[in-house]
Amino acid sequence: MDNLQNLHKWSTELKEQDYTMPALFVGHGNPMNAIQHNQFTEAWRQLGKDIQKPAAIICISAHWLTKGSFVTAVEQPKTIHDFYGFPAALNEVEYKAPGHPALAALTQQTISQTHIELDYEWGYDHGSWSVIKHIYPEADVPMIELSIDYHQPASWHYALAKELSVLRKKGVLIIGSGNMVHNLRMVAWDKPTDYAFDWAIEANELFKDKILQHRHEDLFDYAALGKAVQLAVPTPDHYYPMLYSLGLQSNKDKITFFNDQPVMGSLTMTSFRLEEA
Repeated sequence: MDNLQNLHKWSTELKEQDYTMPALFVGHGNPMNAIQHNQFTEAWRQLGKDIQKPAAIICISAHWLTKGSFVTAVEQPKTIHDFYGFPAALNEVEYKAPGHPALAALTQQTISQTHIELDYEWGYDHGSWSVIKHIYPEADVPMIELSIDYHQPASWHYALAKELSVLRKKGVLIIGSGNMVHNLRMVAWDKPTDYAFDWAIEANELFKDKILQHRHEDLFDYAALGKAVQLAVPTPDHYYPMLYSLGLQSNKDKITFFNDQPVMGSLTMTSFRLEEA
């Protein structure tokens, strides 16, 4: 099938639907989750069974930080092994889900608050493939990534996500992939895996409370939320994907938390699913 045929096929797949796709925020945690079977990966696999199969996926990953905004526009994105010091088996994983150039172009057209550049170099970083390989192990759902403009404030990312929300009506599953609590410098190597510092629990519960009360604006100036949150979010790379997912929420959506567990003292895997009640 040549490029023109592909573009026609992809474009016709993105028709207005009579339902609204759910949206997700996923705590992705350790890259080893990609090749392990545990409570977190089992929950991801269950998502693939529970959610109506999407026409395509947009993933906002904590691991694609840019100056400006970009979206992957290649037909077959590469698998990026953006880590080191892990077993060879992890570096051998290839997630071969196709890209979706028509969705990349549609995303570019949909966003008005900034210019979205089409990118032909990036692929699937581990913030996307380590999770989505469990949700769709057959790699049969086309996917693109949207970068995080790291020079913009939290409120800007939330507003951009609000513009993206219309794509949920076109069969697009939008996934933010990061971690609510993510402080690698304070990992408790000498504690059980499910250990959590008090401040990590406090911050995680505060975030959940704000989310359930739909007080999203309180989460923009996260540094003003106290010492626990300052420790939980030393840098916002893993925090911003959560704001994208919250920006997708409509007044019809209910929120369900899953994988609400601490790991290694200073991270939480807490995730949530948005879907119309």
